[in-house]
Amino acid sequence: MAERTPVVTVFLRHRGEVLLFRRSDAVGTYVDQWGTVAGHVATDEGVTQPPETAARAEIREETGLDEGVVSLARMGDPFDVDDGERRWRVHPFLFDCETRAVEPNEETSEYEWCAPTELLRRDTVPRLWTSYDRVRPTVETVAADTDHGSAYLSYRALECLRDEAALRVDGQVERPVRSVARALRGARPAMAVVENRVNRAMARAGDADDPAAVERAASEGLAEAFDADERAAAWPDSPDAPDTVLTLSRSGTVCGAIESADPSQVFVAESRPAREGVGVAESLAPEREVTLHTDAAVGHVLATEMVDAVVVGADAVLADGSVVNKTGTRLVALAAAREGVPVYVVCAADKVTAREEPHLESGSPGAVYDGDAPLDVLNPTFDVTPADLVTGVLTDHGALDTASVAEVAAEHASLAAWDER
Repeated sequence: MAERTPVVTVFLRHRGEVLLFRRSDAVGTYVDQWGTVAGHVATDEGVTQPPETAARAEIREETGLDEGVVSLARMGDPFDVDDGERRWRVHPFLFDCETRAVEPNEETSEYEWCAPTELLRRDTVPRLWTSYDRVRPTVETVAADTDHGSAYLSYRALECLRDEAALRVDGQVERPVRSVARALRGARPAMAVVENRVNRAMARAGDADDPAAVERAASEGLAEAFDADERAAAWPDSPDAPDTVLTLSRSGTVCGAIESADPSQVFVAESRPAREGVGVAESLAPEREVTLHTDAAVGHVLATEMVDAVVVGADAVLADGSVVNKTGTRLVALAAAREGVPVYVVCAADKVTAREEPHLESGSPGAVYDGDAPLDVLNPTFDVTPADLVTGVLTDHGALDTASVAEVAAEHASLAAWDER
């Protein structure tokens, strides 16, 4: 029996949709069927590459995309495919993509960005859904992801809800969509935006037990979530854009707001222990003067440098206007108050929660201390900054004062009523 040919199947994801190709007659297999970026692990010279190397090479060859606009999101477990004539060993990949501007080669007759649930309804190459199923977001991956922020995880939660609903429509799973939604909204209790966006999709569906309605609502909610976060990342007309900014941690919304404000100088606290501030500093550096410093130097920087504003993100804004964010935010706000520097929180209004008490996650103690001494170790991931230390909460709905925050919180609380019906 012939050996299995190792191949890669690569999904490119942009705004919750994936790139599909209809295969042209220039390829020798599965002509006119829908597939995605794919290719052999072995080169024409017979050299076997690592599957990820092959995946990246196929992206360049079949889409024209540069390495800098794609990032690996997940690599799935390989599986075997027999189509009656050929035997494949498939290595699935999922990459996030910054653009939809692709240039397919002659192997493609047409292409489309669409919800991956279309794989369940089109004539595709063998077991394409199986490839996607091994890299798609799940309740478990949302709960376990400590590398991304809350907005990113809210997208993944809505994708999971959409996909699970479609599988229910297709008859492939028996798990009620209602139970999936419950699990998703509780997957990251510190991140209000995950709960709010799942609740909104379920409330919009009207019937939590109608998977087709939930699939549509999750898809609509996903598009709206991307739009809301893009609006939140644009510096508003008021307050005036600061010329010198201090920030900490990593938030795509904050980075967008800083780029929109276009300050001449940015100070970035490194944000230990994961030091995610380093990547933020590197991303902002090409366009402006950026200074990276230790977390302990925040007070010194605010006291000795001409900083116009502190700009931070939020994982949740509580009903009383206090802010849950990366540990260190409270100390930055206290130091800023001492120096008379305004503190602006930039986030989507979907991060406002009706909760009065925050849920604070902790990181691994080993990230702080891995020695043998009998020590107790604290590694809190989030802290709470009181409302009186926050100058303004800047959202896609405009600037919110304490009264406005309370109104939004009440609206979000009402979304949870879907689970009472």
